[in-house]
Amino acid sequence: MGQDAADASWGDDLDAEAGHQPRGSVWHAIGLTAASAVVWGIAHMAAGRRLAGFLLMSLLAILLGGLIIVVLDFRDDLKQVAVERDWLAGITVGILVLALVWAVIVVRSYQVVRPRGLAGAPRVLATGMVMVLVLAVCTPLAFAARDTYTLRDTIGTIFHGDTARPPVVNVADPWRDKPRVNILLLGGDGAGDRVGVRTDSMTVASVDTHTGNTVLISLPRNLQSFPVIPRLRSRWPNGFTGVAAGDQGLLNEMFQDAEDDKSMVPGFDKGRRGPELVREEISYLIGQPIDYYILVNLFGFADIIDAMGGVKVHIPQDIPYGGPEDGSAPSGILKAGDRKLNGKQALWFGRSRTSSSDFVRMGRQKCLMRDVAQQADPQRVLTSFQKLANAAKKTISTNIPASMLPALIRLSETMKGGAQVSSLMFVPPQFDVVRPSAAVMRQAAAKAIAESSGTPPVTSSASPGTSADPGASADPSTSADPSTSTSADPSTSAGADPSTSPTRHKSRAVSLSTACG
Repeated sequence: MGQDAADASWGDDLDAEAGHQPRGSVWHAIGLTAASAVVWGIAHMAAGRRLAGFLLMSLLAILLGGLIIVVLDFRDDLKQVAVERDWLAGITVGILVLALVWAVIVVRSYQVVRPRGLAGAPRVLATGMVMVLVLAVCTPLAFAARDTYTLRDTIGTIFHGDTARPPVVNVADPWRDKPRVNILLLGGDGAGDRVGVRTDSMTVASVDTHTGNTVLISLPRNLQSFPVIPRLRSRWPNGFTGVAAGDQGLLNEMFQDAEDDKSMVPGFDKGRRGPELVREEISYLIGQPIDYYILVNLFGFADIIDAMGGVKVHIPQDIPYGGPEDGSAPSGILKAGDRKLNGKQALWFGRSRTSSSDFVRMGRQKCLMRDVAQQADPQRVLTSFQKLANAAKKTISTNIPASMLPALIRLSETMKGGAQVSSLMFVPPQFDVVRPSAAVMRQAAAKAIAESSGTPPVTSSASPGTSADPGASADPSTSADPSTSTSADPSTSAGADPSTSPTRHKSRAVSLSTACG
């Protein structure tokens, strides 16, 4: 015992001669270690290692100062960085390195202040407390690294572009000489208990790349016997009639027909043929180039809504769902008013045709898209990130390349800054849905886009990239003055019968805020 005490005293004397303070109790050491986990270098300063303590404090100050500068001066660019895979890879590595460095600093801080001769239970307790501090520091960083890696992986999985027709992207100025970008939004009903996919929701978002003003151009699922793109004209000279037995020649059948018949879209693999042909066909019908498509599985969309924590919508009247389509015995009712819907309810809100029509449903789908876009809460996205990412990978496919995401993020910010969003729907009584006139549809689309851009309308007799025969695509009996051929408020078409040939009257594209109440 006497020799141990002499050795301990001798060790303290050496520390004193070296300019170090004698070490105190184990709890004092743990307290200094915990303080150093927050402010690097405190333990070193207490132990008399002033140079090391000063360097650690300086390093922490540099890191914090750099973070503050990035947040304050470059916060507008952070969203764009968050969709660039190279940056995300670097950030992931940086977070892991920071976690390792922080862990080493915590452990080393304890080593310089721990009492000498510590053994038995006190030593085990102290070691355990230090490990708890290390976990407390590293766990949030590990989760941050995981989420950053997941984001990078999700972007790579979804936004891998179009390998059959890779676009050339001017990353520095993607909207140069491009006043509008047109994106086709497809809602598919693929599910485990269904054969194939039907695109029951088809909307072109035409966005002014300078102002963000947007026209949502919707085509009904039951558009029937419509003129087809020129390269398929020999197959369907009098309008689309479908491929499979039982097809009615509806627009929502074209997706699966292309998936099953590779001759309809040469050069594309299965999974890409359907959206590519629908993109070509709708581009031809409305006379506007369509740059990209996004296909959303509507059943997976419910998972995204749940991960967001629900969505608030305005329901103008009770919506029965489930049971017979005549509404005689619904399994549930979405009550009229301002409601917060979960994923399943939101899916019924967008899809229910009970005691309603396809055209009313189209209007609700647009309103649902608007509400989801407006209510995406960044805090909710962060807290449910893994769930959202997994749902997105299973739900969304697109030909948008990852290199376009920063430009699209900037454009979306412009849209949120007060841009006008209007709605054009090709529904009765303004438009025929049986044997529709492509000429009338093009005129209406050109007029709506011109009004959104504030420029004179420019009509097109054919979709860009095709050489259509106007005589083959337009029905003279349905040709209309373009000044009178635009869309209706979705609420006005509730009782429309798609089998009729309605008389056209003046109407115009309406504000989505007005249409959605």
